[in-house]
Amino acid sequence: MNAHYSKRSGLCLETQYFPDTPNNPSFPSCLVKAGEEQKSTTIYKFSVVDVKHV
Repeated sequence: MNAHYSKRSGLCLETQYFPDTPNNPSFPSCLVKAGEEQKSTTIYKFSVVDVKHV
């Protein structure tokens, strides 16, 4: 994603399952039943580009 954000701009990133997961049996399940443990890892990687030298 290439975007320019000005001073005091915000960005929200939220992890989620595939859209419509509960209604599509070919997608991984998003249900966590009582007594089950859920574990996931989300990794975000960012870089900064100096627009003065692009």
